[in-house]
Amino acid sequence: MAERDGTGSRPADPLEPLTLLLQHLRSSAEGLAEREAARRLQVYGQNELVRRGGTRWPAELARQFTHPLALVLAVAAVLAWVSGSPTLAVAITAVIVLNAAFAFFQEVQAERAVEELAAFLPSHARVLRDGRPQQVEAVALVPGDVMVVAEGDSICADARLLSGAVQVDISTLTGESEPVTRSAETMDTDVPVLQARDVLFSGTVCTGGEALAVVTATGMHTELGRIATLTARVTREDSPLEHQVKRVAWLIAAVAVGVGVGFLPLGLLAGLGWSAAISFAIGLLVANVPEGLLPTITLALAVGVRELAGRGAVVKRLSAVETLGSTTVICTDKTGTLTENHMRVTSLWTSEGSADPRVPTPQTDLVVRSAAACTNAELPGSATAEAKGDPTELALLELAAALGRPVTPDQRTLGRRTLFPFDSRIKLMTTVDEQQDGDGGTVLAVHTKGAPEEVLPRCTHLQHPSGASSLTDSDRAAVTSAMNDYADAGLRVLAVAVRQLPTGVPVPDRREEAELGLCLLGLVAMTDPPRPQVEAAIARAHQAGIRVHVVTGDYGATAAAIARKVGIGDDKPHVVTGPELDRLSERELDQLLASEGEVVFARSTPEAKLRIADALRAEGQVVAMTGDGVNDAPALRRADIGIAMGRSGTDVAREASTMVLTDDDFTTIVSAIEAGRRIYDNVRKFIVYIFAHAVPEVLPFLVFALSGGAIPLPLTVMQILAIDLGTDTLPALALSREPAEPGAMQRPPRPRSQNVITRSMLARAWGFLGLISGLLVMAAFLIVLLHAGWHPGDDVGAGSALHHAYRQATTITWVGIVACQLGTAMAVRTEHASLRSVGLFTNKPLLAALGFAMVFAVAGVYIPVAHTVLGTEALSAGQWALVAPFPFIVWGADELRRWCRRRLEAVLVSSVTGPERRQSGSVAGVVAGRDLS
Repeated sequence: MAERDGTGSRPADPLEPLTLLLQHLRSSAEGLAEREAARRLQVYGQNELVRRGGTRWPAELARQFTHPLALVLAVAAVLAWVSGSPTLAVAITAVIVLNAAFAFFQEVQAERAVEELAAFLPSHARVLRDGRPQQVEAVALVPGDVMVVAEGDSICADARLLSGAVQVDISTLTGESEPVTRSAETMDTDVPVLQARDVLFSGTVCTGGEALAVVTATGMHTELGRIATLTARVTREDSPLEHQVKRVAWLIAAVAVGVGVGFLPLGLLAGLGWSAAISFAIGLLVANVPEGLLPTITLALAVGVRELAGRGAVVKRLSAVETLGSTTVICTDKTGTLTENHMRVTSLWTSEGSADPRVPTPQTDLVVRSAAACTNAELPGSATAEAKGDPTELALLELAAALGRPVTPDQRTLGRRTLFPFDSRIKLMTTVDEQQDGDGGTVLAVHTKGAPEEVLPRCTHLQHPSGASSLTDSDRAAVTSAMNDYADAGLRVLAVAVRQLPTGVPVPDRREEAELGLCLLGLVAMTDPPRPQVEAAIARAHQAGIRVHVVTGDYGATAAAIARKVGIGDDKPHVVTGPELDRLSERELDQLLASEGEVVFARSTPEAKLRIADALRAEGQVVAMTGDGVNDAPALRRADIGIAMGRSGTDVAREASTMVLTDDDFTTIVSAIEAGRRIYDNVRKFIVYIFAHAVPEVLPFLVFALSGGAIPLPLTVMQILAIDLGTDTLPALALSREPAEPGAMQRPPRPRSQNVITRSMLARAWGFLGLISGLLVMAAFLIVLLHAGWHPGDDVGAGSALHHAYRQATTITWVGIVACQLGTAMAVRTEHASLRSVGLFTNKPLLAALGFAMVFAVAGVYIPVAHTVLGTEALSAGQWALVAPFPFIVWGADELRRWCRRRLEAVLVSSVTGPERRQSGSVAGVVAGRDLS
């Protein structure tokens, strides 16, 4: 085969005879040399799909111009041009362009931020290089590499099997729902390549088994790379938050147009010409449009994603940030999430009773050797720099090494004849290995380890010091008693059994044939202590009104003991085993989950996780579900927040999840929920801030119209644009960095149906903060005019004696709105608590943004070019003194309102009756359920 150049020629034919294929690839079963792999990487390029979505940006940018708020401004620009005000038309168009560019830039940055977070989860593959197994980045795979494929691995390239057999999920390519078997023992030459039973494909997933495979194609030359429709399927969907905001935006647009059109006749009745009346209508349109709303929301969510990543929670979608804050139920695994995920064998049980694992005996030696043989994990050594594999298996290998019975991957591979991988349904793993007998010959032995309640029924004998004897009822009772004692102490228990195959008997083809007539060697008890910080995290979740269910494959008593230690389910958690769950009807499961208590689901299958997630979502709960295995993927996809483990989880689980924990720690989940609540609260804060300024911008136009022109227009359209573009956006962005308000994790989760913009928010923005600001600026405008000797109806046009005073009055209106913005920004920092409890200087970006707004206002007053563009005029010291108290008046009024509200809440709390409190679940729930706005 001709070598491919940078553009690439046809890759190797994976269906040709294996010897010819290896010759064409210039490879062997030992893999490539490191230097040769590096050379081929230069020739073939990186193993990645080239993103062909570069032309998406025009459509994404155009989408910013079709937003309802942008369309309203476009109408205003056209009206300005038609009415003979080209400068105003150009200014409004500039606002549209700048706002669209800013929003587009923020969305691109947010998308890049999520893509950059992939660095937390590098995709790797195991290959043979220089004859040794090692881990490399998936992008560094080249044709000719020999991959080591095991359960849970995502297959990163097209490959031909050299040895072994695996179960593979190829639904991404064929749509088949069931995994298929691929084996090196089969050979297909006259079938379509996707049906070949000895070929693996990029983008598929190994769900069981182990194998070696030689890479035949990488990157865009794989079957996956040929599917051009993959890119076409990637469409952007608005998050629920964006959808709600867009609905509000259409409402605002309709109100703005309606107000502008409705007040146009008023302008004409007031004696204005058509040009002036249209300018009046344009002013109302512009004043009603919060231009910075959407880009501010996008940036706030993007900032939240980066912040969560710094805390160890990689969120893969911006919309998930808002969902986190409304989580009502967490369904968590036990091992590694609640516990440290570092198992250590603490006790062994044999027919002689419990034994110290550090003191070897012939009986315990048999248990340790058999358990270590039935593993796939790897301890740190020459082949790998760090431990790899299941923590339970690592504990078994560590014990074997400590007792002088080390099991290396090479030894294990050399002796292994077949593997029946761990099955999550029956909780068993079995291997058939070749080992030496007492006479120096070799025999085949079946080694099985797994859940004691699954191993014991498959056993017919028990190992004694004198040899194996039939397993009696009293033996079974002794095993069960030891198992329960270990489990009650919070220890994880495995049973280990063996069966020697008679000479000449072939290796069993099916696990049902292998796992029969076993001889029980003993029990292995291991401890995986709870993480020290988990108990406090559980308490914080409970305070926040969040229930925590444990869904684990572990034994019920063991899981319950851990649950008690960390505070789940009080002193006696309700334990439901897998078989018990299977017997529950849907109605009974719904009733169980609807109760106030927390449940430990033990010996649960991945299918049970999916059923639990469906039942909770049917109740209207917002579910966060953890998982790390291949079969957890459906439940992770179904949950509102699917949480995969970054360290111990499989590639499949990480791909299916919404959030990945880089530290596998339950505490990070609670911290992420707290951050989600804070981010959602901050979005509502800057929405109130932005909406509050509509009133002081609209009120001057209404006063002008309702007075029939007797009171001159207190504000110009250019001044409104300067506010919305120059002083409005930065403080809104800074509010997205606001620290959490005290009590954020002491209130119940927000209902799933709650809108981001509520009536109480609009009442605060328009009916309180906005109204106070509007009255203040109108008072300042009239005071300046009256001080200059103005009377209603006097001429203030160019050339009149009052024209200078009129320009100063409009300037003080403009500066007054900016001053009120400062007070509003400080007021909305908290929704309930006093600002003192949060801290005046805790949001430094906001202080910087408010400083910029003041500098901008001063520049607009004193820079000559601003006088021409904005129609402003220099102010006297007395006029500055007039607006100086405005921020403190607005801020102080809202502080007083919040103080009154807290007093009312205190009265309500004292009046809560016992039944009402129990029904709500907490006092906070009662108060939150009553309208205090």
